[in-house]
Amino acid sequence: MAACSTETLKLAVQAIRRNALRSFLTPLGIMIGVSAVIAMVTIGNGTTAKVKEEMAKLGTNVLFVRPGQWGPGRSSSTAKPFNARDVAAMREQLRGIRAVAPLGQQSVTVVYGNESRSTGTIGTDASYMIAQDWDIAQGRNFLESETRSGQAVCILGDTVRKELFGSVDPLGKRIRLSNVSCQVIGVLEPKGESGFGNDRDDVVLIPLRTYQRRIAGNSDIGRITISAQDGVDTSKVQADIERLLRERRGISAGEEDDFRVADMKQIADTQTATTGVLTTLLGAVAGVSLLVGGIGIMNIMLVSVTERTREIGIRLAIGAQESQVLMQFLVEAVVLSLLGGTIGVALGLGLASAASAGMQIPFVFDPGIVLIAFAFSALIGVVFGYFPARRAAQLDPIDALRHE
Repeated sequence: MAACSTETLKLAVQAIRRNALRSFLTPLGIMIGVSAVIAMVTIGNGTTAKVKEEMAKLGTNVLFVRPGQWGPGRSSSTAKPFNARDVAAMREQLRGIRAVAPLGQQSVTVVYGNESRSTGTIGTDASYMIAQDWDIAQGRNFLESETRSGQAVCILGDTVRKELFGSVDPLGKRIRLSNVSCQVIGVLEPKGESGFGNDRDDVVLIPLRTYQRRIAGNSDIGRITISAQDGVDTSKVQADIERLLRERRGISAGEEDDFRVADMKQIADTQTATTGVLTTLLGAVAGVSLLVGGIGIMNIMLVSVTERTREIGIRLAIGAQESQVLMQFLVEAVVLSLLGGTIGVALGLGLASAASAGMQIPFVFDPGIVLIAFAFSALIGVVFGYFPARRAAQLDPIDALRHE
């Protein structure tokens, strides 16, 4: 049996080598299909990993609370802003939280010497770094006395530090935010771009009261960032926040909230699920080309059977069994399909690697999809090679010998 199998494989390889160019072009559809599936799935997995990484940069177990609602017919501009009493109530009444950080934000011009740039200025307090999992690279965080009295001190993002100071140590220097002179007391660790392409390091932090008095000109709080403790269910924290704010803002039962609570974990899960569905869809679309490649193999094998009708007749006349002829042509189809699958795997991984580098996403190798694509290419060879092989095996030896 082993000798028969070896002989069958040898005959199949010889037949393939006799028409080398056609044998290379035949599995081209399989190559394209396998490479497309592997490249699409690998890129999709890398995109999912990138989304998770970017979401993690926004902090762990983080919830964002904003006044107003988004959507058709909804407006956030008319919603009542938060105030210091709302923040104090959250800190006192919410359970399982690490930090509650109030924020006010506005774009202003930052000036130091002859250098200037427009950047986002955030008014907040020391809890902002805890809520956002953001470390201080140089200097220190805000003191409670500075936040309470509204002193003119600031902490720079890494981009602002580079653009204004270059290699000069910024600590102790004074910069101007619009018309406010601030002393630099710290520099934030760099965090890079967010998942939406924004530079998170292009920011200046100042005490909230300083921001309210000297930049915003009011006591409003535009956003509250809340960080839950590790192991605490953020959905419970979200429900507690909504219940507390509805009570404080006098919203009756049945009335719609005039604020929004966004759970970072839910957002991350939604983004991950979306990219996962898109990856599956792209992989399925690419898989269609595998079927096209299988049809191409069947067509070429049918042509091969027609061309080799006399050869088949001679084999059958001298005693070859139908099963041996069937196996010979089936092996030819499988070898061609596996050849396309092998080249397709290498090509797909190469394309995915190049695309990952160009798109700046992680290269996530999935051995499972490689094995599935390779096994599917072999299955294509069996399924689409069976009909031509059976047709060859069922030829009448006398008619085959008469064939010219």
